[in-house]
Amino acid sequence: MDLDLAADGALVGALQRRFDTVGAFVHADTAELKRHGLDQKTVDRVKRLAGLTEHLARETASRRPVITSWSSLVAYARVSVGHRPREQFRVLYLDKKNRLLCDEAAADGTVDHAPVYPREVVRRALEAGASALILIHNHPSGDPQPSQADIAMTRKVVEAARVFDIPVHDHLVVGREGTASFRQMGLLP
Repeated sequence: MDLDLAADGALVGALQRRFDTVGAFVHADTAELKRHGLDQKTVDRVKRLAGLTEHLARETASRRPVITSWSSLVAYARVSVGHRPREQFRVLYLDKKNRLLCDEAAADGTVDHAPVYPREVVRRALEAGASALILIHNHPSGDPQPSQADIAMTRKVVEAARVFDIPVHDHLVVGREGTASFRQMGLLP
């Protein structure tokens, strides 16, 4: 059955009640979307939409320096990880002009933890020829307040990168309730 979301008002209403944002909808698990009445063809379309929104945000962020474009960085972070049902830790690898070289998921985790290995983050930075890093991860709970584990892990990444003169410009924690910046909170060593 190929659902016409525009014509099925009851389904759209149920989806709006369950998923408070478009981001939460497009990043929902396939099984959950199917439980709400979507067939596989429609789920595939939704997942392609998620990929498209991430691609557009990445394209916008990479057109200009990431550091001087705070609003595009936050928008990109929110689109990339803000609505994922599990924690994901991403690293933005930047060139000398703070332009995005690449963005990679360094860890996929559970609802409250994503294991990050500082040596792997730094190894990849060296491979990419990165001159700086921005760390991003989400809190599926919605609260962007960094945990003590987040703070400790960030310190380890900063210290490992410092050995190779690669600064960590910021670590953003994204939740439905907002975005927290380690730099703005004075949490970067």
